[in-house]
Amino acid sequence: MIDISPETIAIIMLGGLLVGVLTGYPLAPVIAGIALIVGYFTWGGHQVTHLFYSRMYELIRSYVILAAPLFIFMGLMLERSGIAEKLYNALYLWLGGLRGGLAISTVLIGTILAACVGVIGASVTMLSLVALPAMVKRGYDKALASGSICAGGTLGILIPPSIMLVIYGPMAAISVGKLFMAAFMPGFVLSGLYCTYIALTCLIKPQLAPAVPIADRAVPFLKRVTVLLTSLVPPVILVLAVLGSIFLGVAPPTEAAAVGAFAAILLTIVYRRFSFNVLKATAFETLRVTSKVMFIAVCGYMFTGIFLGLGCGDVVENLILSAPMGRWGAFTFIMFVVFVLGMFIDWLGIVFIMVPIISPIVPHLGFDDLWFAMMVCVNLQTSFMTPPFAYAIFFLRGTAPPELGVTTADIIRGVIPFVLLILIGLGLCIVFPEIILWLPGKMIK
Repeated sequence: MIDISPETIAIIMLGGLLVGVLTGYPLAPVIAGIALIVGYFTWGGHQVTHLFYSRMYELIRSYVILAAPLFIFMGLMLERSGIAEKLYNALYLWLGGLRGGLAISTVLIGTILAACVGVIGASVTMLSLVALPAMVKRGYDKALASGSICAGGTLGILIPPSIMLVIYGPMAAISVGKLFMAAFMPGFVLSGLYCTYIALTCLIKPQLAPAVPIADRAVPFLKRVTVLLTSLVPPVILVLAVLGSIFLGVAPPTEAAAVGAFAAILLTIVYRRFSFNVLKATAFETLRVTSKVMFIAVCGYMFTGIFLGLGCGDVVENLILSAPMGRWGAFTFIMFVVFVLGMFIDWLGIVFIMVPIISPIVPHLGFDDLWFAMMVCVNLQTSFMTPPFAYAIFFLRGTAPPELGVTTADIIRGVIPFVLLILIGLGLCIVFPEIILWLPGKMIK
């Protein structure tokens, strides 16, 4: 075995991770390969094999993680239910007369879908197909339209039932139910910031988003109310059934996820979109997404197991605690690292690699662990909109109808203001921590 200092091992592992990702290799084999090579030359094959097996077994037997495929199934089933089209048609009638009304409607639909779907690919794809043609064909600025879709669509990774929160909880030894409740207010704050920005921008530059002609939305008031209620009430009932049971202490997240998956099937039946092919496609897509999550999870467990086992966690802890300006300097350093990693690494990789490393440091910094976890999750919102690794941008670019002429440059220009708004949201959560902590404090044990 080779005797190497923890500082050197930390540099080798983190440097190898960065080089591997920048060369274009998938994240999972990169982190697993680094862990295997470093572990073999420092510990030996038998100890590394035992560590990998024990950590994989620990992950597989985690009951909370079972909520992830159930919530994924729920979101994918709702994607096929036609819920996005119904919500957009309803809000189109109510907000289309405002300058920027369709972009605001897009963000609001993204917020509602976030509480139902929780799968970024599904949310951004639905909004791209439903909202983008309506905005561009009515003269909306392509950058503004694209930015509102990316920003609204990515709220699903923050607002419950978020897959990220289901994964984050066990990693940081925090209740997933508390994470769910803590995420609501920050998610709504971001949604409010997005809508306010769109309204003010369109007020200053009305040519960016003209109002929809009266003739296109000339519908009797009673019918508009009916359309709104019939499109809004079913998903609201679904959300209350799933998250209300967690808040009231009736059911933990895993059982609530099972209820949500069943309710999503019923909602798809009510909307007359259910069929055996839909069920089959949803089940296969759930299997594919879950397999990806678990594969990265296993590889991430391998990496952090070797990293922490060789004392590298202490190296990182000492580095962070020695940051200038005390605990806020350390907090700023962690947030900066998470922000930069979001440009290059999948959020799954960041959670599985970073969270086990930084979570033990939080008590030494004197921060509330729930508040700190939520700050990381809010920060990770930017990872979907910051190139070169930006899921939302790629999803929108891939699903945007070619005849609309929306380019990657349009999308990047559009998302920049919303990334800045996320950073403003982070600042608000620092100044007013009760944005995060108030609702979890009201939970029934």
